[in-house]
Amino acid sequence: MIRVAACQYAIELHETWDAYAGHLQALCAEAVDAGARLLLLPEYAGLVLSGQLSARQRGDLGTSIAAMGPLIEPWKALCAGIAKRWNVYLQPGTLPVLDDDGLYRNRAWLFGPQGCLGYQDKLMMTRFEREQWGIAAGQGLQVFDTELGRLGILVCYDNEFPLLARRLAEQGADLILAPSCTDTEAGYHRVRIGAQARALENQIAVLQSPTVGRAPWSPALDENIGRAGLFVPPDHGMPGDGVMALSEGLDPVGSQWLVCDLDLEEVRRVRREGQVFTWRDWPEQFERML
Repeated sequence: MIRVAACQYAIELHETWDAYAGHLQALCAEAVDAGARLLLLPEYAGLVLSGQLSARQRGDLGTSIAAMGPLIEPWKALCAGIAKRWNVYLQPGTLPVLDDDGLYRNRAWLFGPQGCLGYQDKLMMTRFEREQWGIAAGQGLQVFDTELGRLGILVCYDNEFPLLARRLAEQGADLILAPSCTDTEAGYHRVRIGAQARALENQIAVLQSPTVGRAPWSPALDENIGRAGLFVPPDHGMPGDGVMALSEGLDPVGSQWLVCDLDLEEVRRVRREGQVFTWRDWPEQFERML
């Protein structure tokens, strides 16, 4: 049994490093105090760093991500310190990173008690990322071995593409982390429905963390809506609708954590002994189409 925490994360303006660092440490301390060993923040949560830029810089899409560059390594060190200090695994959301090929990619690092375990880039770009922002697709899928279990990360829109989750499941992932950032209720539900479908198809668990609130100072994070959730395959011993837990309301005031217990051995049991074997039977669909 592991206790997980997914943040329904309110985008707020922190205009100094100390203000931001204090905010992130206090937020994570809340989840730790509730007993969580795995903490998940949403897609583009790292963009809150842009609040430390001038109003002109943070108000421009391209300028804001370029000017944030010098803050990324201190941010990673802060996240690593939080994970080590409280002996937790922390996926602190994502932010755009400039790669050696001159392209920005939306990157999600995973930190553990021993340091940085690696990262997963977003693979499928939304229209906004492709057409307006110039964020490029990543390549490849990673599975992270932790003392809690084998974890994968699918960033927001990636959860709407079945073969990505299937590859993670084939690589042994029991739990997919789904950091998300959506500006409409429809967008939130697309990611949530995708996450639930991936849990059903692969008989695994999916944990979603969304951004919420309004940030008129950031053209990338101006409007945000969503609920944190933990989704599992609907089967014997699991909730009939596959929803293990949901945070309250789509647009709360301030950040809040969804903290819940997850028994990954029970998830594995469903894969072995469930009413249906969607995980096992997956390859048959391709044979039947011929």
